[in-house]
Amino acid sequence: MGYVDEVLEQVKAKNSDQPEFLQAVTEVLETLRPVVDANEELYRKEAVLERITEPDRAIHFRVPWVDDNGQVQVNRGYRVQYNNAIGPYKGGCRFHPSVNLSIIKFLGFEQIFKNSLTSLPMGGGKGGADFDPKGKSDREIMAFCQSFMTELYKYIGADTDVPAGDIGVGAREIGYLFGQYKKIRGVYEGVLTGKGLTYGGSLVRKQATGYGLCYITQELLKKNGTSFEGKTVVVSGSGNVATYAIEKATQLGGKVVTCSDSTGWIYDPDGIDVALLKDIKEVRRARLTEYAKERPSAEYHEGRGVWSIKCDVALPCATQNELLIDDAKTLVENGCQYVCEGANMPTTLDATEYLTSNGIQFIPGKASNAGGVATSGLEMSQNSERLSWSEEEVDAKLQSIMANIFKNIDSAAAKYGMEGNYIAGANIAGFEKVVDAMIAQGVC
Repeated sequence: MGYVDEVLEQVKAKNSDQPEFLQAVTEVLETLRPVVDANEELYRKEAVLERITEPDRAIHFRVPWVDDNGQVQVNRGYRVQYNNAIGPYKGGCRFHPSVNLSIIKFLGFEQIFKNSLTSLPMGGGKGGADFDPKGKSDREIMAFCQSFMTELYKYIGADTDVPAGDIGVGAREIGYLFGQYKKIRGVYEGVLTGKGLTYGGSLVRKQATGYGLCYITQELLKKNGTSFEGKTVVVSGSGNVATYAIEKATQLGGKVVTCSDSTGWIYDPDGIDVALLKDIKEVRRARLTEYAKERPSAEYHEGRGVWSIKCDVALPCATQNELLIDDAKTLVENGCQYVCEGANMPTTLDATEYLTSNGIQFIPGKASNAGGVATSGLEMSQNSERLSWSEEEVDAKLQSIMANIFKNIDSAAAKYGMEGNYIAGANIAGFEKVVDAMIAQGVC
């Protein structure tokens, strides 16, 4: 039995109750076989795969808070610090009822390679809680965030672990978290990214994941002698990633015809009205039914269905495992040519295999949604320098980082005889840098 198979068996035995984590580890290790086989003696001796699949620490804590009725509520909080071989732990915090240790570990594991691909000095980590901000008052959200940070602050710092936002954690939540950290620690430092512009945040951070997704997709299109111009694009989700992917794809000449939320989806053959979408989701915090009411060209449908629309480019931007095998078959049938992930692991393993085996060019989230954490890294740099860069400067750096990521994953795939396999390319390019640092630093 080869080294990869041995480690996969060990990981599955130790984490049998963590399906999302096992999915992520399986996907990564399977594509790393060529590089592991080429270095098996060294990697086995240094237990590289055992060390990289086991987090440095996983912190699980209680988060008590008081709701508006005076009732004490209790949630579970998590922070997984996965690997800091190339820099401080870096990764978002997710507030959503689905959050559990498996999801946080899968996200933290993926973050190792994603952060490595940005070329910035950031390790991998992730955190969150099974708290749902939806339907909560600002006071309740503040109470929860303050309680969450009262425990989390012990484990984080500007040079130790720098959390950010994720699903359910936007500018409001980051503000409350930062305020509590500052009060407890008595220091003003760049311990969180995604901060408001008045207190150390970076321009373009809100747009960064969606913009970065489109910049790397544009590089893929360019490699194939084409561009967004005239392409029909389907997007899932309607949060930050989806909204700004829709905005940038439209600016680059594409026509985006779908978006979705947790209850339904929109098909707008005239192209999504970005201004209206922003007003509904960012200002009113309303459902997409409002979009259909105000946009005569739009159709609203309950449930799932984004992937049934004929397109050239598909950008899944909602959540993990949202693009299933039947969706993959529909995309292939309808002539889709490119799928680039805006969310973390939004495509199931069988759907990914189906897409790639049927000629669709596919870029995984650890590469294509790295724009968010890349700009978080740029925010960390600005905080360290006590400077604020212009929007043009940050956007130019983001474009350069995403172009460089595409170049590196393309080269890594070709180096191991898998040209055009960007899943393998992303895993290999991210892995090699981290492993070189791990080996150089000894057993730690």
